[in-house]
Amino acid sequence: MTSVFLRKELKRHSDPYKAKILQRFFKTGPGEYAEGDIFIGINVPVLRALAKKYQNLPLDETTRLLRSRIHEERLLSLLILILKYRKADLMGKREIYRVYLKNSMHINNWDLVDVTAKQIVGDYLYDKDRRKLYQLARSGSLWQRRIAVLSTFHFIGKGDHEDALKIARILLSDEHDLIHKAVGWMLREVGKCDIRAEENFLDKYHRRMPRTMLRYAIERFPEKKRQGYLRAK
Repeated sequence: MTSVFLRKELKRHSDPYKAKILQRFFKTGPGEYAEGDIFIGINVPVLRALAKKYQNLPLDETTRLLRSRIHEERLLSLLILILKYRKADLMGKREIYRVYLKNSMHINNWDLVDVTAKQIVGDYLYDKDRRKLYQLARSGSLWQRRIAVLSTFHFIGKGDHEDALKIARILLSDEHDLIHKAVGWMLREVGKCDIRAEENFLDKYHRRMPRTMLRYAIERFPEKKRQGYLRAK
């Protein structure tokens, strides 16, 4: 089985009308964060079904698909990588983790990051040295920074939020709205596990946080407390 064969099947599921909607939604216009990204109009449930069907696609062919200019082809390859990762032994997981980071320039929209970073990078680094996350958090690449943030969701789900808060601190002054949203979301997830830890962080840094980041972080707070943080901003 080859990526060429899979591309032909993807074309059979494409929808030009949906493609136009997706290209607007994912900000592919000139000067926007996903400028030049190409969609062919395939819904995520269809891609998940195809990933399950073709999860035995060889890793080199999966990687070739990840380097495609077409968004749905990249997303499909990442969904296949997740399935491969779950079934792999430790050596296999390490190889997939390395392939993922080596090709991070192709994981270049928020949905591609959000569906995969926790599942691959976060899972792999959970019981290992996490310095790579700090390198990603300081990267000039918007998408690598978002990978750093979303990867911590795996740790947070296991009650481990130390790295999440350190990365949030690094990204307090980030200029991009997609990082503001991601960090706020991350802080909100920390609060679900340890509200005191989130509040301690907010008490120290909320005046420095971009307003979008703060709004996402306090979204689940009682209204009185939420308004208190917003007024003190």
